[in-house]
Amino acid sequence: MKKNKTNAMRILESKKIDFEIINYEVDENIDGISVANKVGLDLNIVFKTLVTIGADNNNYVFVIPVNRELDLKKAAKSVNVKKIEMIHVKDIKKITGYIRGGCSPIGMKKLYKTVLDNSAMEFNQIYVSGGKLGAQIKISPRDLIEITDADIYDLVK
Repeated sequence: MKKNKTNAMRILESKKIDFEIINYEVDENIDGISVANKVGLDLNIVFKTLVTIGADNNNYVFVIPVNRELDLKKAAKSVNVKKIEMIHVKDIKKITGYIRGGCSPIGMKKLYKTVLDNSAMEFNQIYVSGGKLGAQIKISPRDLIEITDADIYDLVK
């Protein structure tokens, strides 16, 4: 079982942060909504990790509910840059160390500036990618903020 751990899981364990791993069957639908439906979770508590690049050429990470869309203007404002855009799918692994659909906000190659949508604070527990396809991490939003040094902001349209 040890070899199946991801960076995200190892980091949480090393910091003694409470989390739970929820595994699911992987098929061709790897969008967040199908994952939430597969594990029978409310779409509002399952969050996706979006990686962007700012006008300043820095990468930024935004964590929002799977059923919502990132508002790029709000996102840029939250990190004090003029403009941000999504990175190309082909660059995800190079930038984060994770693959599309398995990109966790925890344990990327670098600790990028991370912003969590403020709706997360309405819940005791939320779900984010576990760092690989087929795994979600159940974690308190406060612990996620602590481990990623995230800010909280209204990020969605």
